[in-house]
Amino acid sequence: MFVAIGFFAQLVDGALGMAFGLLSTTSLLAVGIPPAMASAMTHIAEIFTTAASGASHTYQRNIDWRLVARLAPAGMIGGVLGAYGVSNIDGDVIEPFVSAYLMLVGIYILFKAFRPVWVREVRDWAVPFIGLGGGVLDAAGGGGWGPIVTTSLIGRGHEPRKVIGSTSLTEFLVTLTISATFVFTLGWSDLGSAVGLVLGGMMAAPIGALVVKRLPVRPLLIAVSLIIITTSAIRIF
Repeated sequence: MFVAIGFFAQLVDGALGMAFGLLSTTSLLAVGIPPAMASAMTHIAEIFTTAASGASHTYQRNIDWRLVARLAPAGMIGGVLGAYGVSNIDGDVIEPFVSAYLMLVGIYILFKAFRPVWVREVRDWAVPFIGLGGGVLDAAGGGGWGPIVTTSLIGRGHEPRKVIGSTSLTEFLVTLTISATFVFTLGWSDLGSAVGLVLGGMMAAPIGALVVKRLPVRPLLIAVSLIIITTSAIRIF
């Protein structure tokens, strides 16, 4: 089951450049995994996918190192805070809030599908705050770094190619920090099932490039957003 979840999530992520964390966490919560455990398993699996993505963007010179230097520390601090918080709160208490957050991100992706973010004035002062908020929400909700941070920076006028490369590389550092925090607070013995997500993701990674060539982005964004909104709404209800 975990291999299948990882495979499907990475297939979509390979086509969209986002949504592995959102789909993995949403699916794990749907099958009864506690919120902290679902986020931990997702981030451990993402270490491998984000490392490959970050290395690829570095090779292609898609990195704005100044942006990375401003984004990474704040994102890592936010990730530690979010992971520590969700690990020390009762799962039954936090699950409705996590589901509500995921549903809002799903609505945001749906909005993005119909209203792409237009480039406007660059506002560098906001970069650390975007990173901090993105790190907290990504750790606590199990996903959302890409939809929140990438689209926010592009919307503030940064060059899209550099933003995608820089946030992909930064996501590896943030994910590594979040995963280490979860292992420290939850222990490794309960996180072994994350191997299934890794295997599924690795199998799907080569297929993502083919999917993105054959499927239009807008219907895929709509489908992903509706999956996230529906499953999150059901859990809230």
